[in-house]
Amino acid sequence: MASLYFYYSSMDSGKSTYLLQSAHNYQSADKRVLLLAPTIDDRFGVGKITSRIGLQSDAAAIFREDDLQQLVASEHEQEYIACVMVDEAQFLTPKQVWQLSDVVDVLGIPVLCFGLRTDAFGKAFAGSEVLLSIADELTELKSICKRCEKKANMQLRLDSKGNPVKSGSQVQIGGNDSYLSVCRKHYKLLMEL
Repeated sequence: MASLYFYYSSMDSGKSTYLLQSAHNYQSADKRVLLLAPTIDDRFGVGKITSRIGLQSDAAAIFREDDLQQLVASEHEQEYIACVMVDEAQFLTPKQVWQLSDVVDVLGIPVLCFGLRTDAFGKAFAGSEVLLSIADELTELKSICKRCEKKANMQLRLDSKGNPVKSGSQVQIGGNDSYLSVCRKHYKLLMEL
């Protein structure tokens, strides 16, 4: 039976690596996987899923206005899809998350979403909030705090001097040069909360 899965964590936990490994497992069994990547994250090119350890794959680039159920249904009509996998799922709109639930419930195709739970200011991303509410399976992928050995469940946005940014836009695309994964204790200490 198909399900909607959400794999979430702070940055630098291996979400994209896990997604690409899962896709490889399907593909090595001659099963077609549809990989989706929001266009907002274009660090490595639009329609690319890239892990920090160097794994990479092409993906269908999706825009905020795309109807994901329609996109998947159209692809599925052309050639059977065994699974849909979405990188950076925090950037999905709430409507798109519901559309992915229809991919599961109407089309019977499992959907695996991978993304951040919260932004650099401790607020849930809209896509993640809906996924946390309606996903059939929730899995937290673990990362280690860069200041201690506890689990990192938050990320700090850093300025060009390495100081925590305390306000700004929810979305700022960046990697290890712009963000630091930390536990809640060190988040509060570094943000001076």
